[in-house]
Amino acid sequence: MAHNLLKGKKGIIFGALNDQSIAWKIAEKCHAEGAQIVLTNAPIALRMGEINKLAEATAAPVIPADVVNMDDLKSLFEKSTEHFGGKIDFILHSIGMSLNMRKGKHYTEIDYGFNQKTMDISAMSLHRVLRTAWEMDAINEWGSVVALTYIAAQRVFPDYNEMADAKSLLESITRSFGYHYAIKKKVRINTVSQSPTRTTAGSGVKGFDGFINYAEKMSPLGNASAEDCANYCVTLFSDLTRMVTMQNLFHDGGFSFTGVTAEVIEQMEK
Repeated sequence: MAHNLLKGKKGIIFGALNDQSIAWKIAEKCHAEGAQIVLTNAPIALRMGEINKLAEATAAPVIPADVVNMDDLKSLFEKSTEHFGGKIDFILHSIGMSLNMRKGKHYTEIDYGFNQKTMDISAMSLHRVLRTAWEMDAINEWGSVVALTYIAAQRVFPDYNEMADAKSLLESITRSFGYHYAIKKKVRINTVSQSPTRTTAGSGVKGFDGFINYAEKMSPLGNASAEDCANYCVTLFSDLTRMVTMQNLFHDGGFSFTGVTAEVIEQMEK
């Protein structure tokens, strides 16, 4: 049931690829809650994905942008503000890619050239987006930016590889830029640390099926779905969370603060 939490608000959604994407679910939910949105992704992702279906369903234009290209980002904000007829109220950053994982390289033998690209795409891209918006004064006062992260930024998950480092950097950028943007324009910036979710990217992590089952047993409420995440992000884009900024917000059914559950103990004792 919609509550019109985003009625009159305008936002940019980065990272929707197909209907398995968390960004896809968030775009749908933002539209249902009354927001106008622009969809964007890298040109190659637009060719591979099914974003045009989402664009039609949400009445949203698709504007290609490579997040490591400052000219592309400037063009994205120019075209978005022109489309909206004004500034933006919210941004979703749902971007991550590990070249070392794609190439099957273990964390102890990563290719440093690949690693630099991973950091640039998965973490520094948030800084680039925020810097572009900052310099163009593209976000309204009390606007909201949310980036998706994962608990591997704080804890070791061996097969998450260099993406753990990238998520740590992403969360640090959130805090640092969040301070400056709050002072300047009262724009709030947060990360949402989501449960393991069956997305195209997530399913590429080695041992993912086993881990998602483990996380389900370790979470008192169970794993949070992509739809649950979309609902949470809507609240962060809304005016109900105006005083929340620079936070890493766990959205994982309690996994992050659970030492062990009875279900896991029972499983280990079998």
